[in-house]
Amino acid sequence: MVRAAVLPAVGAPLEITGIELPEPGPGQVRVRLAAAGVCHSDLSLSDGTMRVPVPAVLGHEGAGTVVSVGEGVTHVSPGAGVVLNWAPSCGRCHACSLGEVWLCADALTGAGTVYARRTDGTDLYPGLNVAAFAEETVVPAACVLPVPDGVPLTDAALLGCAVLTGYGAVHHSAKVQPGETVAVFGVGGVGLATLQAARIAGASKIVAVDVSPEKESLARRAGATDYLVASENTAREIRKLTDKQGVDVAVECVGRAVTIRTAWDSTRRGGRTTVVGIGGKDQQVVFNALEIFHWGRTLSGCVYGNSDPAKDLPVLAEHVRAGRLDLGALVTERIALDGIPAAFDNMLAGKGGRALVVF
Repeated sequence: MVRAAVLPAVGAPLEITGIELPEPGPGQVRVRLAAAGVCHSDLSLSDGTMRVPVPAVLGHEGAGTVVSVGEGVTHVSPGAGVVLNWAPSCGRCHACSLGEVWLCADALTGAGTVYARRTDGTDLYPGLNVAAFAEETVVPAACVLPVPDGVPLTDAALLGCAVLTGYGAVHHSAKVQPGETVAVFGVGGVGLATLQAARIAGASKIVAVDVSPEKESLARRAGATDYLVASENTAREIRKLTDKQGVDVAVECVGRAVTIRTAWDSTRRGGRTTVVGIGGKDQQVVFNALEIFHWGRTLSGCVYGNSDPAKDLPVLAEHVRAGRLDLGALVTERIALDGIPAAFDNMLAGKGGRALVVF
C-alpha cells in the first residue's frame, strides 16, 4: 500500500489516497520516488485536453531509487538512482527507424495498461506511463534511466520532462546558434529551462515574455537579457529590441493560439518559430497564404524537445556538473503529495515556475 494522487475521472478533483501496488513482473521495475515535478501536461490530462484512460495516477516527471526489479531487467538494480522516462521508444516503428524516437508510435502504450488498484479493487492506469505522483510506482524497464553522476536525485526529477523539453527545443528543434537572438514565451518550468538552454547555446539576446510581471527575476536568473509583460504590442516591442528585425528564434511554451501567433509575428523574416506548448483543439491559429510566402519563416512543433533521453541525459548532466545548468533555479515551490491540487491552481493563475513534490 502506497499513497498516490488519483484522478478518478476527467475534470474531477485529484484524490490523495492509498493504492495497492503489485511487485514488479518480468521486464518491470519498482521505484521509490524521491521527487516529482508538477507539469502543465498533468493539468492537461486532468482537464481532458490530453486523453488517457481513467481512473489514473498522474505524474510523469520524476526520479527515485530502484526498490526491486522483475525477471530480465539488467540495466538497473535495487538501490540505483533512476530518472523516469515517460515516453520510451519501441525501436521498431517507422519514427524510431528514422531516428525520431520522440515520435515513437508506441511510446504511450503503457498508459492504457492497468498497473495498480484502489483499495476497493478499482483498476488504475499509469497516467503517462510512469505514475510519478505516488510514493512508489511500477514501470516497464524502458521507462527508467540511470541518474547521471553528479546530479542530486531530487533535482534529477526535472530532467525527465522540463529540462529535456526546454533544452531540446533550443538545441534540437530550433538549433539556436551562438550570437542568435531568442524570444521565449511563457516562464513556467519548461520556459525557464528553455531560457537556460538559450544561454548555454550562446544566444546574444534572450527576451522572456509572460503575463506575470512577478516572474521577471526568475527569467533573468535563468538567462533572460530582457523581460516583457505580454500585451497586444509584444511583437512590436520585440522588434524594437532587435533593430526592427524580430528574433532569429521564438519558442512558445504556452500552447495558446494567441501566443503562437505572437511568437510567429515576433520572428524575423526567415526565422524559426518552435511550438512546445500543448494546446486544445479549440485553439485555432490562422495565417494567410501571402504572409507565409513573404516572411519565409519556419513554424514547427516540438515533442518532448525532439530528444532522445538516453543520449541527452549525459549531455545535460555535464552542463549541471559544469555549473552551466541550474536545476534548482526552475523550482519555485517544494510541496508534499497533497499540495498538487494547489500547484494546479497556481499554474492556472500563471504563478511560479516548477512545483516539485518531494517525498
